[in-house]
Amino acid sequence: MSERVKRRPGTTRVSRKNQVTIPVAALQAAHVEPGDVLQVRVDGDGRLLLVREQDPLADVIGAFPGLSAATDLEGLRAEWER
Repeated sequence: MSERVKRRPGTTRVSRKNQVTIPVAALQAAHVEPGDVLQVRVDGDGRLLLVREQDPLADVIGAFPGLSAATDLEGLRAEWER
C-alpha cells in the first residue's frame, strides 16, 4: 500500500499529468462552483491566477431596453405584423 503524504492545509501538488486539486475551502472562498470555466493566467515565476470566465452578455442583458431575457419576442413580432 502507498503511504499517504500529509500536506499543509491549503496546499496541493502537481501530478505527472500536470493536474492539481484545488482545496475546497479556496473554491468556496472564491465562490467558484462546479461547471465554472476558469482562465489560467501567469502572474510571474511560480504564480498562476485562476479567473472565472464571464459571459460577455450577462453584464449587459437588462441594461438596455429590448435586451432582457424576459423580452417577449413573439409579442414584438406581432406588433410589426399589424
